[in-house]
Amino acid sequence: MTKSPILPAPPPTLIRVPEGTRDVLPREWSFRAHLTHTLQSTFDRWGYQGVSVPALELQNAAHPRDARAFKLIDRDGAVLSLRSEFTTAIGRLVRTRFPSEPYPLRLQYEGKLWLRSQDSDMLRLREFTQLGVELVGISSARADAELLSLATAALDSVGLTAHLEVGFPGFVDAVLEDADVSGEEREALHEAIDRKAMPEVQALLRERTLSRDALSTVLALPELYGGPDVLTEARKLPLGPNASAALDRLDEIAARYGRALLFDLGMSRRYTYYTGFTFRAYAEGAKEPIVSGGRYDAGIPGAGFALGLERLTFALGGPPAEAERVLALDEASAAWARARGVNAELAWTEDAAELLAYARARGISRVVRDEAFEPVEALS
Repeated sequence: MTKSPILPAPPPTLIRVPEGTRDVLPREWSFRAHLTHTLQSTFDRWGYQGVSVPALELQNAAHPRDARAFKLIDRDGAVLSLRSEFTTAIGRLVRTRFPSEPYPLRLQYEGKLWLRSQDSDMLRLREFTQLGVELVGISSARADAELLSLATAALDSVGLTAHLEVGFPGFVDAVLEDADVSGEEREALHEAIDRKAMPEVQALLRERTLSRDALSTVLALPELYGGPDVLTEARKLPLGPNASAALDRLDEIAARYGRALLFDLGMSRRYTYYTGFTFRAYAEGAKEPIVSGGRYDAGIPGAGFALGLERLTFALGGPPAEAERVLALDEASAAWARARGVNAELAWTEDAAELLAYARARGISRVVRDEAFEPVEALS
C-alpha cells in the first residue's frame, strides 16, 4: 500500500478548527448529501423552487440576529455580516428580484449559517446548515396548514417521526396588551412565558398591579400546553378580541391540517418578525426542535420553516453503514460495476499485494475484474 508522504508538522493553527465548527468525514458527508437531496426533492414536489442568497450581507443593526452575527470590514469600509438566518435574506430577495411576480411564491433554500454564539443548540455549533421553505404572498389558515403538512411530509421522507407543537405569539401579546403590560416588562414576560419559567413570571407580575382577571390569564399562559383541549381551556379565560381571534386561527389551522397537534399557547416570539402562528417539530426524546417556523406578515405576507441538517442527522442516529465499495482492476470492470449500482474505485497499480493491503485497510471485501466480482482474497 502506497504510504502517505512525510510532511513537516503543521503549526497548531492548521490542526485545530475554530470553536463551534467541525470537519465532516466521507460517511457523514454522503448521508447528509442523501438527506439534502431527499428533502429538496420533497419540497420540489410541493412546488417550492430553489433559490440561493449570498453568505455575506450588509450589516444591519435592526437584523434580529445582528448582535450574534460574525462581522468583517469590506475594503471600502462597509461593515459586512456572515449570514446568520435565511428569512430576512429571502425577504430581501423577494422584494428586489420578484417585485411584480404573481403570488404566491413558493421558494426553498439550503446553505450554511454562522453565529458567534449559540444559546440553545445541542451541538453548540457556530457554523451549521439549514434547509427551508418560504410561502410568500398569502396569509391564511390554509397556507399555515400547508406548511405544517409539508414539514410532516419532509420528515416522513427521511424516515423520522416527530410531533408538532403549534403556538401563536400574538395570543401572548394580546393577553399582555389587555393587561396593560408594555415595553421592557412585556419583552421580559414574553421570554419568561416562552421558557415556562413560572417563578420569573410571578416575580415580574409582582411588580405590577393587575386586575384579578388579567393576573389569572397571564399566569395561565405557561400552563396552556397539550392537545386540542388546551384551546377549549383557553376560551374559558377572560380574553379580548385579539386573543380570541388568535384561538380562532389556531382552530382553523388544526382543522385544515387534520392530524394530531400539540398546542403551546405560551410559545412566545423568539424573533421579532413572527406575527402569526409559530411551530416546532421535535423528534422523540429530543430537547431541541429539528424544524421551526412561523408566519411573519410584515409588508408582504409570508410564512416558512427551517430544518437543521446537523440536528436531523443526530436525531436519525447518525449515518447508516456505508454502502459496499469494490475495487475495480480495470476501467471496463469499473464501468460495469457502476452501471449495476455498485460503488467502484479504480485500482491505481497492478501490484496485487499493495492492492490487497489497501482493500483490507479500507474494508473492501470484493474486487471486480473482467466484468465479474471476486472475493478480495483473489488478489493474494
